[in-house]
Amino acid sequence: MNDFSVNLPTIKQLQCFIAVAHELNFRRAAEQMKMSQPPLTRQIQTFEALLGQPLFIRNTHQVQLTEAGKQLQRQAKPLIEQLSRLVKELKVESEKLRVGVTRALDFTLIPSIHAHLATLMDIDEVLSYHLNSRQLLKMLDSQNLDIVFTGEKSSGHDDEFNFFWLHREPLMLALPASHPAALQDRVSLKDVADLALFWFSRSANPSFYDKCEQVFNALPFALQFKPESEDSLLTLANVARGNGMALMPQSMCLSTREGLCYRKLDEQTSSHLNIDVYLATRKNERREHVLEAVNVFLPEKKG
Repeated sequence: MNDFSVNLPTIKQLQCFIAVAHELNFRRAAEQMKMSQPPLTRQIQTFEALLGQPLFIRNTHQVQLTEAGKQLQRQAKPLIEQLSRLVKELKVESEKLRVGVTRALDFTLIPSIHAHLATLMDIDEVLSYHLNSRQLLKMLDSQNLDIVFTGEKSSGHDDEFNFFWLHREPLMLALPASHPAALQDRVSLKDVADLALFWFSRSANPSFYDKCEQVFNALPFALQFKPESEDSLLTLANVARGNGMALMPQSMCLSTREGLCYRKLDEQTSSHLNIDVYLATRKNERREHVLEAVNVFLPEKKG
C-alpha cells in the first residue's frame, strides 16, 4: 500500500482536536491554541469531513466526544507527543552566534571594537552579516540575528532591544581637492555651501538621518542635497569630479583618487555630526553564549 495515497489529517487538525477533547469547550480550546474560535471550528469540521464521521456531539449546553472521538483521543495525543520528541531530537539547537555589523563603518579602523570583533569572527561558530542599520534591527527582531552593531540608537525600540553604547565615530568631509576649502585643516559647512551634499535615504537609518537633519535645519543657510549611490566608491568618484561633497565616517575615509580629499569638520559641527555606535540585543535575550559575547564588549557588565 502506498502511504502517500491516503488522505491524512494535518498536524494542526490533530492539535485542534486534542485541545477541544481536553477542554470540551471550543472557546477555551481556541484560547489554548492561541487562535480565534471560527478557524478552530473549521479545522474540526474539515477533520470530521475527512474521517466521514463526527468527533463531537455539540449542543447549546455542552460538548461531548463521540465513540470515534474517544478512540481518536486515546491515540492522537501520543502521536503528537512522539512527533514532538522526534522534532526535538532532530533539531540541533544552533549555538552559532549570528552577528550583524553596519556596513556604514569599517570596524577594522576602530580599535576599541575591532580587537573583540576580530576574535569573534575568527571563531567557526560565528556567522556575520553586513547590512544597513534598519535591516540589522529587522533581522534582530525576527530572531535571525543575535547581536548587531548599529550606527545610532534606533528610537522607539526600547521595549524590544537593549542598546549598549560603544563608540563615537567622527564624520569627515569628502570634497573636491580643487575646492578652496581643501586648503584648510578643518572645514565648516558654510565653507562648502556651494557644493551639493550627496545624502542617503532616511529609510536606511532613520535615527542617524534625523540626528543630522537637526543640525542641517539649524544652519543659517540652506544646503543643497543629491541622492547618494549605494556604492560609496561611486559617490566618491563624483566628488572627485567636482560634482558635490559627502560626509563620511572617519573609518571609511580610505579610498584615494585624483581630485579627492578628506578634511575634518570644524569642532562645533563635529560635536554634533558624528555616529554613535551601539551594540543591540533582544530585550529577552537569555542564552549564555550570546550574553558571553556581549560581555566581551562590555567588560564592566561582567560578574
